[in-house]
Amino acid sequence: MKKICFLVFIVLIACQKNKSGSEGKTVFRYNDASGLTTLDPAFAKDQSIIWPCLQIYNGLVQLDDKLKVVPCIARSWEISPDGKTYTFHLRQDVFFHRNKCFTDSIRKVNASDFLFSLERLKNPSILSPGAWIMNPVVRNEEGRLTGITVLNDSTLEIRLSQSYPPFIGLLTMPYCSVVPKEVVEFFGADFRSHPCGTGPFKFSVWKEGVKLILLKNENYFEIVNGKRLPHLDAVEVSFINDKQSVFIEFLKGKLDFLSGLDVSYKDELLTHSGKLQAKYKDRFNMATQPYLNTEYLGILMDGKKVTPLQDVRIRRALNLGFDRKAMIAYLRNNMGTPGNYGMVPPGLPSFDSTVQMYDYDPIKARQLLVEAGFPNGKNLPPITLSTTTTYQDLCEFIKSQWEELGFKINIDVNQAAIHRKMVAEQKLDFFRVSWIADYPDAENYLSLFYSPNLAPAGPNYTHFKNSRFDELFNFALNTTNDSIRYTYYREMDKLIMEEAPVIILYYDKVLRLSAKNVKGLGTNAMNLLVLKNVVMN
Repeated sequence: MKKICFLVFIVLIACQKNKSGSEGKTVFRYNDASGLTTLDPAFAKDQSIIWPCLQIYNGLVQLDDKLKVVPCIARSWEISPDGKTYTFHLRQDVFFHRNKCFTDSIRKVNASDFLFSLERLKNPSILSPGAWIMNPVVRNEEGRLTGITVLNDSTLEIRLSQSYPPFIGLLTMPYCSVVPKEVVEFFGADFRSHPCGTGPFKFSVWKEGVKLILLKNENYFEIVNGKRLPHLDAVEVSFINDKQSVFIEFLKGKLDFLSGLDVSYKDELLTHSGKLQAKYKDRFNMATQPYLNTEYLGILMDGKKVTPLQDVRIRRALNLGFDRKAMIAYLRNNMGTPGNYGMVPPGLPSFDSTVQMYDYDPIKARQLLVEAGFPNGKNLPPITLSTTTTYQDLCEFIKSQWEELGFKINIDVNQAAIHRKMVAEQKLDFFRVSWIADYPDAENYLSLFYSPNLAPAGPNYTHFKNSRFDELFNFALNTTNDSIRYTYYREMDKLIMEEAPVIILYYDKVLRLSAKNVKGLGTNAMNLLVLKNVVMN
């Protein structure tokens, strides 16, 4: 078996070197610099896992390029008037990838498969980071899910304990992909490297740290314009961890796709106005759009340690004390939107462009320092800002402008994994962090400030507490009217900015470069990589 897999691996490598070879095979190649740790969708918590899982698996519903929830394995669904019961009607032409665990090597998906897959997320022996998705579902006193019911082979019912409008969006996440019980139980923990789904591509080879190969699923169920998806023959993922080396491989034509902007090549690739350099316009396609990623500085608000940051006037002065527009222009070649608004980024329907409380205003910042009892920063204790090497240049830029106002700023640079752990455990008073949307609803961002979500049990890393905010948050959860819910969202966002537990740096942009022969790649505000529609000629 290993010899056969290795042969497939070699053949595919040969194909990708000459995509117009004798067999006419098309192989889409991209790199994952952070490294892949699993192909089990129950652990799809970051981009490196989400991207391949989007190729291998499907869920009940999916997102289109406009982030609208559309049918997938569920051909249709109904939501009860009280917003508590979801009834899904499944397609009857969806099959799992061929696998030795099936009696006939192939098996149709049914509602019981979704019951198993969704209950698996809450299985304490699995420890899925996506377990929280099932929190709204009805449970018994022992905490076991009882709100998921198989009505028949093609009908699944999910009951929530209370109305939760974002729930349908949660179901689009790869965590909620359907997996076959017999394969999962046969491989156990090794399912991570023996995945079996229903997606447009099926697993072939994964040599960890070197290559991942996915092959076309000839039995895939989606048909567009009379043609069965996918159009590609294979997907090849490499794992080069040096981003400058990845860029060079892309320039040499050994990769078909590049996502994101790194400081090592930003000036080579982009003009200062954020346009593709003229020498590359005939070689590559570039697509950009708002990215549901808010980059910000967080301030620990629990009051256990007396620091100047506990004074709202100091927090507001810091917010007003640096030029976000200049920062984006000089350090990111205008690839981003200055964070002059709220926590909710552009690209979501509830984004409020009227919340502009913190444009650059050094005069007002100095006035706030006077009001706080520290004119020109006199007697103001030093403030330590913790970050990682990736964002050190941004923090140094901000530091220089803050020090002009009289602040004394120390920058502490941590290794990324250690930094994340310290933020989660409230060991940092002032820290750089970002939040990328898990699902396309502002509630995802606002939940970071809901007091029942205090870290480490939840995502409220700043330990922000405000009774009015919590009240509005609950109001929003209990209304199924989008316009009313968005009104609550905007009021919450404004309240966050007034209290300033965060300093918004910028709202990121999706940046995608692809070879000229790549068509149908598309782009979206969550930077999801969807390859089933791609054509290479």
